Amino acid sequence: MLKLFTFLTIFCAISVKSQLILESRVHHEENNSSQVTERTFKVDYEAETFLLDGKPFKYVAGEFHYFRSTRESWRKKLRTMRATGLNAVSTYIEWSIHNPKDNDQYVWTGMADLEYFLDMAVAEDLLVLLRPGPYICAERDMGGFPYWLLTKYPEINLRTYDENYRTEVEKWYGVLMTKMQRYLYGNGGPIIMVQVENEYGSFKACDGEYMKWLRDLTHQFVQDKAVLYTTDGPNGLKCGAVENVFATIDFGAGTNTAEQWEKLRKYQPKGPLVNSEFYPGWLTHWHEKMARVSTALIVKTFDEMLHENVSVNFYMFYGGTNFGFTAGANNGGIGQYEPDITSYDYDAPMNEAGDATPKLYAIRDVISSHYDMPKIDVPEPSPKLHYGKILMVPKQNLLSRSTLSALCRSPVVSRNPVSFEKLDQNSGLILYETDVPAKLRDPSELGFFEINDRGLVYVDRKFVGIVSRANAAKTLSINWSNWPGKKLQILVESQGRINYNVPNDFKGITKDIFLDHNVLHNWTMTGCPLEDISTIEVHTRDTSRNYRGNMEPGSWLIHRNVHNGPTFYRAEFNLTAEQVLDTYLDPTGWGKGIAFVNQHNLGRYWPTIGPQITLYVPKEFLQTGKNIIILLEFERVPDDTTIELVSEPKLDGNK
Repeated sequence: MLKLFTFLTIFCAISVKSQLILESRVHHEENNSSQVTERTFKVDYEAETFLLDGKPFKYVAGEFHYFRSTRESWRKKLRTMRATGLNAVSTYIEWSIHNPKDNDQYVWTGMADLEYFLDMAVAEDLLVLLRPGPYICAERDMGGFPYWLLTKYPEINLRTYDENYRTEVEKWYGVLMTKMQRYLYGNGGPIIMVQVENEYGSFKACDGEYMKWLRDLTHQFVQDKAVLYTTDGPNGLKCGAVENVFATIDFGAGTNTAEQWEKLRKYQPKGPLVNSEFYPGWLTHWHEKMARVSTALIVKTFDEMLHENVSVNFYMFYGGTNFGFTAGANNGGIGQYEPDITSYDYDAPMNEAGDATPKLYAIRDVISSHYDMPKIDVPEPSPKLHYGKILMVPKQNLLSRSTLSALCRSPVVSRNPVSFEKLDQNSGLILYETDVPAKLRDPSELGFFEINDRGLVYVDRKFVGIVSRANAAKTLSINWSNWPGKKLQILVESQGRINYNVPNDFKGITKDIFLDHNVLHNWTMTGCPLEDISTIEVHTRDTSRNYRGNMEPGSWLIHRNVHNGPTFYRAEFNLTAEQVLDTYLDPTGWGKGIAFVNQHNLGRYWPTIGPQITLYVPKEFLQTGKNIIILLEFERVPDDTTIELVSEPKLDGNK
């Protein structure tokens, strides 16, 4: 049996049919010091229960990642969770959102205001399960790691005892966990449990020395003020469980629960049972159907676990949105690459806008059959805006020299093409250019050893075709009679770094490119991170004088593909104060691209593939008066070049 560190406990106890009221607050000093008693959260292995301040305790928690939702909306979402009957919230901490560049400038504002999130959890009487990683998976780019680790250490072995990796984790934890100490339960805060790594048993390295090192590093900050724990699939405990850390497992609905607990008991014979990720929904990739999980199956398995005195965390209870370029990918499918959609709705009990779904009420009914409920009403759904159609006007072509100069970085010249990371670029696009050789076959075959992830190929800014990692499409035939020209251009889009199993997923063109079996050399590379949205807004105010020449001949109102390079379309529209509501941007009829609203990157859209059609626009991104929408469209536009703001999401394709 694992002999564990003992750590301190939770705000309030759940006992059968007992009111779930959490009485403590984050700071001890709010109470009379003479009345303060020691707060403890411990694991009683022999009695197979948690002890909260010495009393038996179980939790029903829900996963909610603060970085997938606007700061202003957190409290209402947390209240919805509490009103459902939950007494704890679980969240990952995403290293990359707090430390996006390799410097000592950390971000703790807006959607990265972690301390405010914890304060709001306390305000809504919720305890906290903290999951600092440093790897989090979460269907986020690179599993939450900052990209610059690959820039700084191209040979780094992430999630191992690698010296460079440990140096950077130790520095990050020194900042993060120091902030978190006052929020630990034993110090007067809401954090009752802190996770060590994340589903490490599913990772091929199986580095026990690393896991012990990370355990000890985490313990330096946590001490006995909260419980350290691990989370793994039932078959991952061999490499995921670590001595002196409480082990938990995860599985979804319809599972034979007894079989799963039997697997846990082989590694941890005693102690309370915990399902740290009980899945009420699932993740979705582009090209797939939206993942849906039966409510009836969920509540059946959930009820079984509560009868077994199991503590449960729903992953996800609220999913949210992968705004910007934060969505990750998996290493499956035809090309061993499956990018995640922008929405992280997850078919969760709360939908992408944070509204309660029928699934939530069904879960609430199960909880109420086991425990007395807090006297809090589930908040009403937020009103949604249906604005209607908005005309998008073409403004600038990305491949024009004026736009490249205004919005992209200075060109870099190299004999061979290099990756995004080599150019110290997180995401967005990179334009690779080289001269076409004088002697050619007709047709020629353009071939890639590796393309990460999707390349639009042009000759003298005339569209030739697409190469795609996801579809294992790595060759392209070029008929020079149809495509005469002197400059080969490949615009490569990062669609998200793999977040599971593959630790070092470099972006861009990382290996040789062949034309008629001859390696192409002497490349000019222009990075377009598309991070400075204010500059994009300024540059797209006016239409380029050469715009018609930059595009396919003919009126821009005629339906056509975008043949001469991705194009910025822009619209301005006004809202009254009463119209500033949550809404959804519907790009039906458009091809593939990126959408911006008022200097916020909504993320990637791809309605021709789906299943996600609409992009969620939270009301916090809108404003009274003038609003601006900008699309960077890669492939095609509809006949009327309009988008629509609608009041209902479309996540299951255009039905």
